[in-house]
Amino acid sequence: MQVAVRQAMTRAGFDKGKYSAHSLRHSFATHLLDAGTDLHTIKVLLGHSSIETTMVYLHLQKSKRARLVSPFDQLKLAGDGQ
Repeated sequence: MQVAVRQAMTRAGFDKGKYSAHSLRHSFATHLLDAGTDLHTIKVLLGHSSIETTMVYLHLQKSKRARLVSPFDQLKLAGDGQ
């Protein structure tokens, strides 16, 4: 698998040493998480024995946290004119 991935990356013009089969696995898990798949399901699909191993993918959610709007920010206060 690793050889096939490296050959495909080279043919596609990607930096040879930068991507691997693990990159595909990582992307797969990240896209599942972005799509709303729960961590337990991702854990099972990746074959992790511990949820802590799967939780590594949570750090990739930083961009979503940056766009998060607090429910308190959405409150319309009395006399606020809104």
